[in-house]
Amino acid sequence: MLARRIEEEYDYEAYPESVQTPQRPRPMLVEKPRQFQRSQMLLNKPLRSRCRTLFILFTVLAMAVTIRSGISASRGYVLVDTQQRAQVIEQENERLRVEIAQLKSPQRIKAIATGELGMQTPAKVYFVHEK
Repeated sequence: MLARRIEEEYDYEAYPESVQTPQRPRPMLVEKPRQFQRSQMLLNKPLRSRCRTLFILFTVLAMAVTIRSGISASRGYVLVDTQQRAQVIEQENERLRVEIAQLKSPQRIKAIATGELGMQTPAKVYFVHEK
């Protein structure tokens, strides 16, 4: 570490009670032993390693969830687009069925036959029944 921590402790027993001085007693500075700091750093190293591993694992899982959500959203958009296109095609099919029914109507066929082809409807119709 670049800086070390110093704890301040006052030692009031060093001054007898009978001697009263108007000044405050000077604090005695006590340093933590450096061996304790080193052992504390070594004890925290595996903990730091585990924390890093957990952080990386959490980050990867969060990314996976985010990517999966994005894929699901894009598939949803594709599904909605496909449903809209299917609906448009079904409407077109229904319109074409109505048009086909109009083209096959007997009134239309009779009008074309008499108007364009010059045909006439027969006055009498005869049916033959074979045995």
